[in-house]
Amino acid sequence: MGVVTQARFPWPEASSTGVGSYPGDDPDEAVRTILGELPDLPHLPELPARGAGADMIGRTAGLLVDLPVEVQPTAWRVVQRPGRDLTRATDFLRYDVDALEEHANAYRGPLKIQVAGPWTLAAGIELRSGEKLLADHGAVADLTESLIEGVRAHISDVRTRVPGADLLVQVDEPSLPSALAGAVPTASGYGRLPAIDRATVEDRLRGLFGAIADAAAFPLAHCCAASPPIDLLRRSGARALSLDATLLTRAHDEHIGVAVEAGAGLFLGVVASTDSVLSDAADTVDPVRELWNRVGFAPEGLAATVVTTPTCGLAGTSPTHARAALTACRTAARVLRDEPRR
Repeated sequence: MGVVTQARFPWPEASSTGVGSYPGDDPDEAVRTILGELPDLPHLPELPARGAGADMIGRTAGLLVDLPVEVQPTAWRVVQRPGRDLTRATDFLRYDVDALEEHANAYRGPLKIQVAGPWTLAAGIELRSGEKLLADHGAVADLTESLIEGVRAHISDVRTRVPGADLLVQVDEPSLPSALAGAVPTASGYGRLPAIDRATVEDRLRGLFGAIADAAAFPLAHCCAASPPIDLLRRSGARALSLDATLLTRAHDEHIGVAVEAGAGLFLGVVASTDSVLSDAADTVDPVRELWNRVGFAPEGLAATVVTTPTCGLAGTSPTHARAALTACRTAARVLRDEPRR
């Protein structure tokens, strides 16, 4: 691939961060832990253990403008007017941002927040008819515009609360590979929704990533699936890609190489996100060092381009493992800086 033209990233060399979710239900404790364990690139934690409204779909649905939803037995569903489910979702997010303001008001540096992307939302929210919103292209367009407005307001709110923050906005798209492959189940579960045209996917995402950039924030995309659409996300305007490094194969090398050569950063999941015995830091980062070597970039650029993370969110782990995983990510980042070659 040759020499990487280093882009200016908002994070310092040898940074680490979390994917988003965290165990427990206390925003103050979660924010304090994140700030302590991830001093170079903290993030606003998500606490889905609190229930509906704190989950990935409900949390972002609380940001939507003029598109109210509520919880149904099968999923979140579009409704005519806001109700208590939406109020609970917005309250949860407000509690989290309040905690962030209290503990990070004087913080200066990069800070990451997360939202679900339009395609994952469309696969997880039902229309009033009961079918998934993903089945209606016009509804997806409306959803994307509503999301863009909500994300702009969220960026403004967080920036007001933490004025020294250099914001990164992570767009979570775990359902995107299934939507592209025509593998998203219908609401009944007996069929599959048709595959979404890649040009349409790119167009919707470009609108969201562009709005994030226009708001002077750094747009990145997260997809921890086994077959992440790396090239599509890069072309859509994501300036960094968050991926599970343990799932990447040689088949991904070319797309990753092109992305890095074009100036994209990489957030690579290297630490187990489930309760388990954590590996030695040098072994943990081996997949990253091997990938970097395969694509042919100079080792000196590795720690500036790559941010280490857990393989996925930590909501399903114990608090003890979650804290240990973040410590391991921080150690792994230093190994990439000090020992970029094995």
